Amino acid sequence: MKTPNKNAACLLAGLIAMGAAWAQVKVEDGWARATVQGQKATGAFMKITAPQTTRLVSVVTPVAGVAEIHEMKMDNGVMKMRALPEGLDLPANKSVELKPGSYHLMLMDLKAPLMKDSSVALTLTFKDAKGVETKQQVTLPVTSTMPAKPMPSHSEHKH
Repeated sequence: MKTPNKNAACLLAGLIAMGAAWAQVKVEDGWARATVQGQKATGAFMKITAPQTTRLVSVVTPVAGVAEIHEMKMDNGVMKMRALPEGLDLPANKSVELKPGSYHLMLMDLKAPLMKDSSVALTLTFKDAKGVETKQQVTLPVTSTMPAKPMPSHSEHKH
């Protein structure tokens, strides 16, 4: 009986680790809105892209007593906000933007003000189509307004 090839075992372990990294949900352009003294709630925003059909099912943070996934939308001419207790669907390979006036994360019962130029840690929980949950830690900068988009380079500029 042959002994397993160490190189093959290392290669297999590396491929498994790479597969897990490829399966990770991509979180980009995240930020949280700064608060003022006495303010007990704020929003957090980002773009989320999942490699497979997934759902963002929960969020937790040490800075807030309650963190929820919310939606804002117009209803008969009135802007309404509501929690999404079932979570937010993330279609495979499509970016879903959490932004002011739309989907966002609501951080409530803040334990202290969120100061501009600080950061906030969040743990996002995702559930895939098979019901498997994964947690992902993100750290967002705290700003008073949406961060400006960088200008495209000349090679990206279209005429």
